[in-house]
Amino acid sequence: MKATINNAKEKMTKSLAALDKELATIRAGRANPAILDKIQVDYYGSPTPVNQMASVAVSEARILVIQPWDKSCLKLIEKAIQASDIGINPTNDGSVLRLAFPQLTEERRKELCKSVKKMGEDSKVAIRSIRRDTMDKLKVMKKNSEITEDDLKDCEKKVQDLTDKFCAEADQAIVEKEKEIMTV
Repeated sequence: MKATINNAKEKMTKSLAALDKELATIRAGRANPAILDKIQVDYYGSPTPVNQMASVAVSEARILVIQPWDKSCLKLIEKAIQASDIGINPTNDGSVLRLAFPQLTEERRKELCKSVKKMGEDSKVAIRSIRRDTMDKLKVMKKNSEITEDDLKDCEKKVQDLTDKFCAEADQAIVEKEKEIMTV
Protein backbone atom coordinates (compact mmCIF):
# COMPACT_ATOMS: atom_id res chain seq x y z
CA MET A 1 0.00 0.00 0.00
CA LYS A 2 2.75 2.45 0.98
CA ALA A 3 4.87 1.19 -1.93
CA THR A 4 2.00 1.91 -4.33
CA ILE A 5 1.73 5.51 -3.11
CA ASN A 6 5.53 6.00 -3.22
CA ASN A 7 5.57 4.59 -6.75
CA ALA A 8 2.88 7.11 -7.76
CA LYS A 9 4.84 9.95 -6.15
CA GLU A 10 7.99 8.89 -8.01
CA LYS A 11 6.16 8.78 -11.35
CA MET A 12 4.59 12.20 -10.72
CA THR A 13 8.01 13.63 -9.86
CA LYS A 14 9.39 12.26 -13.14
CA SER A 15 6.46 13.76 -15.05
CA LEU A 16 7.18 17.17 -13.51
CA ALA A 17 10.91 16.81 -14.26
CA ALA A 18 10.06 16.05 -17.90
CA LEU A 19 7.95 19.22 -18.03
CA ASP A 20 10.82 21.28 -16.59
CA LYS A 21 13.24 19.82 -19.14
CA GLU A 22 10.81 20.53 -21.98
CA LEU A 23 10.28 24.11 -20.80
CA ALA A 24 14.04 24.68 -20.66
CA THR A 25 14.31 24.03 -24.40
CA ILE A 26 11.89 26.85 -25.25
CA ARG A 27 13.64 29.95 -26.48
CA ALA A 28 12.48 32.97 -24.49
CA GLY A 29 14.64 35.68 -26.07
CA ARG A 30 17.60 35.01 -23.79
CA ALA A 31 20.52 32.71 -24.50
CA ASN A 32 19.97 29.34 -22.83
CA PRO A 33 22.37 26.41 -23.40
CA ALA A 34 19.49 23.95 -22.83
CA ILE A 35 18.12 24.88 -26.26
CA LEU A 36 20.91 22.78 -27.80
CA ASP A 37 20.03 19.64 -25.79
CA LYS A 38 17.92 18.15 -28.57
CA ILE A 39 20.46 18.81 -31.33
CA GLN A 40 22.47 15.77 -32.42
CA VAL A 41 25.61 16.05 -34.60
CA ASP A 42 26.61 13.19 -36.91
CA TYR A 43 30.12 12.69 -35.52
CA TYR A 44 32.00 9.79 -37.14
CA GLY A 45 28.73 8.04 -37.91
CA SER A 46 27.10 8.30 -34.50
CA PRO A 47 24.66 11.00 -33.35
CA THR A 48 26.33 13.00 -30.59
CA PRO A 49 24.81 15.84 -28.51
CA VAL A 50 26.43 19.26 -29.03
CA ASN A 51 27.26 19.61 -25.33
CA GLN A 52 29.42 16.46 -25.55
CA MET A 53 31.46 17.89 -28.44
CA ALA A 54 31.94 21.47 -27.34
CA SER A 55 31.80 23.87 -24.46
CA VAL A 56 28.62 25.93 -24.55
CA ALA A 57 28.64 29.27 -22.72
CA VAL A 58 26.51 32.39 -22.51
CA SER A 59 28.79 35.32 -23.35
CA GLU A 60 26.13 38.05 -23.26
CA ALA A 61 22.43 38.08 -22.42
CA ARG A 62 21.43 36.97 -25.92
CA ILE A 63 24.59 35.37 -27.32
CA LEU A 64 25.54 31.72 -26.94
CA VAL A 65 29.14 30.71 -27.73
CA ILE A 66 29.89 27.14 -28.83
CA GLN A 67 33.57 26.22 -28.79
CA PRO A 68 34.23 22.68 -30.08
CA TRP A 69 37.06 20.70 -28.52
CA ASP A 70 37.90 19.33 -31.95
CA LYS A 71 38.08 22.23 -34.43
CA SER A 72 37.45 19.87 -37.37
CA CYS A 73 33.85 19.33 -36.22
CA LEU A 74 32.96 23.05 -36.25
CA LYS A 75 31.25 22.72 -39.66
CA LEU A 76 29.36 19.60 -38.52
CA ILE A 77 27.97 21.42 -35.47
CA GLU A 78 27.06 24.42 -37.65
CA LYS A 79 25.16 22.19 -40.11
CA ALA A 80 23.32 20.39 -37.29
CA ILE A 81 22.19 23.71 -35.79
CA GLN A 82 21.05 24.99 -39.20
CA ALA A 83 19.12 21.76 -39.81
CA SER A 84 17.42 21.92 -36.38
CA ASP A 85 14.17 23.72 -35.62
CA ILE A 86 15.56 26.40 -33.27
CA GLY A 87 15.42 29.00 -36.03
CA ILE A 88 18.79 30.67 -35.40
CA ASN A 89 21.67 30.74 -37.86
CA PRO A 90 25.08 30.36 -36.21
CA THR A 91 27.94 32.73 -37.00
CA ASN A 92 31.20 30.90 -37.68
CA ASP A 93 34.48 32.76 -37.13
CA GLY A 94 36.75 29.74 -37.72
CA SER A 95 37.24 28.78 -34.06
CA VAL A 96 33.85 29.26 -32.37
CA LEU A 97 30.17 29.43 -33.30
CA ARG A 98 28.01 32.23 -32.00
CA LEU A 99 24.24 32.03 -31.75
CA ALA A 100 22.62 35.45 -31.48
CA PHE A 101 19.11 35.16 -30.09
CA PRO A 102 16.90 37.82 -31.70
CA GLN A 103 14.29 39.71 -29.70
CA LEU A 104 10.96 37.90 -29.91
CA THR A 105 7.96 39.58 -31.51
CA GLU A 106 4.76 39.89 -29.48
CA GLU A 107 3.02 37.44 -31.82
CA ARG A 108 5.79 34.87 -31.35
CA ARG A 109 5.66 35.36 -27.57
CA LYS A 110 1.94 34.60 -27.58
CA GLU A 111 2.51 31.48 -29.70
CA LEU A 112 5.18 30.30 -27.26
CA CYS A 113 2.81 30.91 -24.32
CA LYS A 114 0.18 28.75 -26.02
CA SER A 115 2.65 25.91 -26.51
CA VAL A 116 3.84 26.28 -22.90
CA LYS A 117 0.23 26.00 -21.69
CA LYS A 118 -0.23 22.88 -23.82
CA MET A 119 2.91 21.33 -22.34
CA GLY A 120 1.63 22.09 -18.86
CA GLU A 121 -1.77 20.60 -19.65
CA ASP A 122 -0.11 17.45 -21.05
CA SER A 123 1.94 17.16 -17.88
CA LYS A 124 -1.15 17.50 -15.69
CA VAL A 125 -2.96 14.87 -17.79
CA ALA A 126 -0.02 12.52 -17.19
CA ILE A 127 -0.16 13.22 -13.45
CA ARG A 128 -3.91 12.54 -13.36
CA SER A 129 -3.38 9.35 -15.33
CA ILE A 130 -0.89 8.20 -12.69
CA ARG A 131 -3.52 8.99 -10.03
CA ARG A 132 -6.14 6.93 -11.87
CA ASP A 133 -3.78 3.94 -12.24
CA THR A 134 -2.85 4.13 -8.55
CA MET A 135 -6.50 4.34 -7.49
CA ASP A 136 -7.26 1.27 -9.64
CA LYS A 137 -4.42 -0.67 -7.98
CA LEU A 138 -5.71 0.31 -4.54
CA LYS A 139 -9.25 -0.82 -5.43
CA VAL A 140 -7.90 -4.17 -6.62
CA MET A 141 -6.01 -4.50 -3.31
CA LYS A 142 -9.28 -3.79 -1.46
CA LYS A 143 -11.14 -6.32 -3.60
CA ASN A 144 -8.48 -8.95 -2.83
CA SER A 145 -8.84 -8.09 0.90
CA GLU A 146 -5.22 -6.91 1.12
CA ILE A 147 -6.36 -3.58 2.63
CA THR A 148 -9.44 -2.46 4.55
CA GLU A 149 -12.08 0.06 3.48
CA ASP A 150 -10.57 2.65 5.85
CA ASP A 151 -7.09 2.07 4.41
CA LEU A 152 -8.51 2.51 0.93
CA LYS A 153 -10.10 5.86 1.86
CA ASP A 154 -6.86 7.06 3.54
CA CYS A 155 -4.78 6.05 0.53
CA GLU A 156 -7.19 7.66 -1.93
CA LYS A 157 -6.95 10.90 0.04
CA LYS A 158 -3.12 10.72 0.06
CA VAL A 159 -3.02 10.06 -3.68
CA GLN A 160 -5.44 12.93 -4.35
CA ASP A 161 -3.34 15.28 -2.19
CA LEU A 162 -0.22 14.23 -4.13
CA THR A 163 -2.03 14.85 -7.42
CA ASP A 164 -3.17 18.30 -6.30
CA LYS A 165 0.36 19.17 -5.14
CA PHE A 166 2.02 18.11 -8.40
CA CYS A 167 -0.64 19.80 -10.57
CA ALA A 168 -0.09 23.02 -8.61
CA GLU A 169 3.69 22.73 -9.16
CA ALA A 170 3.10 22.22 -12.90
CA ASP A 171 0.85 25.31 -12.95
CA GLN A 172 3.54 27.30 -11.13
CA ALA A 173 6.21 26.22 -13.64
CA ILE A 174 3.94 27.31 -16.51
CA VAL A 175 3.23 30.70 -14.91
CA GLU A 176 6.97 31.31 -14.40
CA LYS A 177 7.82 30.32 -17.99
CA GLU A 178 5.05 32.53 -19.41
CA LYS A 179 6.33 35.42 -17.32
CA GLU A 180 9.86 34.79 -18.63
CA ILE A 181 8.59 34.68 -22.23
CA MET A 182 6.47 37.83 -21.93
CA THR A 183 9.27 39.85 -20.28
CA VAL A 184 10.75 42.11 -22.94
